Amino acid sequence: MLAAMGRQVVDGAQLRCAKGTAPATLAVQPTHASESAGRAAATVMDFAPMANIPAFGMCTSPSNPQVASATAAAMGALTPAPCVPVVTAPWSPGAAAVTLGGQRVLVASDACDCVWGGAITITDAGQSGVTNEE
Repeated sequence: MLAAMGRQVVDGAQLRCAKGTAPATLAVQPTHASESAGRAAATVMDFAPMANIPAFGMCTSPSNPQVASATAAAMGALTPAPCVPVVTAPWSPGAAAVTLGGQRVLVASDACDCVWGGAITITDAGQSGVTNEE
């Protein structure tokens, strides 16, 4: 019996960072040979900051040097700074048995981390009515 893969993520998927103040939209470069529901399909390698994962409004992480500096200037009151995500590793874990261009397909339950301490998750895969199986 085949296991359900989960909802495949495509260009335009909605993202959320636990340390950001606004959602963001995943940008998948049209280099992938596959589309799902008329949009470029994403893989775990679509994690490049600003190219794939844009800013999440303002960053609230004290680990972010810009936030730390602004907070110190405000005498310790947490002061958000513009978000510039720093993601250094691919989305994880990816579809176990489905690949695209040699990379695991990105599914809605995957996540990645910003070095400033924010967990980035997928809140909307970017498509509806499409199901996949492994």
